[in-house]
This record gives sequence, structure tokens and C-alpha cells, in this order.
Amino acid sequence: MKPAKILKEKINARELTIGAIASYHCWPGLVEILKGAGFDFLIIDFEHGPFDADMALQTCTIGRLAGFPVLIRPPSLEPTFIHMALDSGAVGLLLPYVESSEQLDTVQEAIYLPPRGKRRPGGAGVHWVSGFHYENWKADVEDDLIVLPQIESRRGVQNADAIAQHPITTAIATGPYDLSADLGVCWQPHHPELLKALDTVQKAGEKAGKNIWMNGSAEDLQKRGYTFFCAGEPSAVLTNALTNIAQAARKSSLPAVSEVDQILS
Repeated sequence: MKPAKILKEKINARELTIGAIASYHCWPGLVEILKGAGFDFLIIDFEHGPFDADMALQTCTIGRLAGFPVLIRPPSLEPTFIHMALDSGAVGLLLPYVESSEQLDTVQEAIYLPPRGKRRPGGAGVHWVSGFHYENWKADVEDDLIVLPQIESRRGVQNADAIAQHPITTAIATGPYDLSADLGVCWQPHHPELLKALDTVQKAGEKAGKNIWMNGSAEDLQKRGYTFFCAGEPSAVLTNALTNIAQAARKSSLPAVSEVDQILS
């Protein structure tokens, strides 16, 4: 699929690739907003978000029609959830809490048709395939499918090399908040143990020739060498923007210091 192919090429070329992850609110029109704002992709977070399959289907459909990549983070690595995400027409997956390459072997079976896997495709995703022979599925869906295993635990860090080197891994991802909790330093973003773990994951990606994904402040992540990231959750970004507007408005409406002095005198 063209949106997946373009996104994958940007990721692999280490071009600046900015996305958003929707964990609180998501609707099909968000695709147009993000595309108009210059973003590169959207991730629908089913691990934490109160979303249903119909909303995901509509958002993925708008994304494909607009040429804008929409990925899904399933609630777990259970094959049923992987199948549902792909049947909705998502161009990729952010996989939560990956701790071993063996887990990715299971995911591989869920994303590929036989003989490479066990997927039985259906749903609206079939409308985007040029034909129903194996060659069509492989070329149109599987070859450019984006898979981002997310390391969020001490064990995941220990197995980072194997996770990064797995053949289905497009780029290796981290979940700094959950990782900090698992390391016993929740939420201490500058704690040496967390920074050491993140550095281990980053080096594993570099060793495997894979890019790194993270969610956080765009400015901070760019300073740390990241080129592929989500710059925040849209509802949180909106909250911050509205807060800044309200604070600025209230500040501008205050009388000048000299005027306050005159009133008090």
C-alpha cells in the first residue's frame, strides 16, 4: 500500500518522521487535521483508548483515501487482536510490552498468510488489495507492513538485540513511562538507570540497522538523535494549547503595575 511504503521508506532513511498517538479521543477527521498540520502518521491506541472497531475502520479508510498512514496499537499480542487491526486496513502495528523474539514469532504467524503465517484475512482491508492471490497480499500488504515492537520492561531491554534483529521489526520502539515503572524509578525521566536502559535499546537498533521510535517532546527527542517519534497525544496537545491561550489572555487583561499602584494608593 502506498501510504505504508512511503512511511517505511522515511523511517528507514532516518528522515524526520513525526506522528501522533491517540489514546483518549480519536475520530476519522483527525486524519485530515494531522495531515494538514504536516504530520506523517497516526497511531490509534487500543491498549489504553476507549475505542471500537468501527471507529478504527473509518479512520483507517480515511487514511488510505488521503494517503495518510494509520497504525494501530492492539491491546495485547494475542493473534485475534492482530487480525482485527489488519482487517481494519491499518498499515502497521505498535506492539505493546514486547519482551522476547519468541513473541514476535507469534506475531509473524498472525500478520502473514500461509505459507509464512496463519492469517485468514477479511474485513474492509480486503478492498485495498489488488487481487486475492498470495502474490497480491504479499506485495500490497505484507512487504511494506510496519511493525514496531515496544520495549517496556527490564526483560525487554535484556533481549533488545534479538527483538531489533527479528525480521518483522521495522523499527524498535520504547515506552519510557512503563519502562521506568518496571525499573523501579517511576516516573523519573532523567534517572541514570532509565537512561541506561534507553541507551541499550537505541544501541540495539543501531546494531541491527533499525530506526528507533518513541513518544514525547519533539524538541527533546530530536536533541537526543531521534528522527522517528510521536510528538504527543492530540487531546493532551489541545489541553496544553488551550491552557496557554487562557493564561495569556488572563495575563494580558491584568492592569499594569503602575495602574495597580495607583488604585492601591
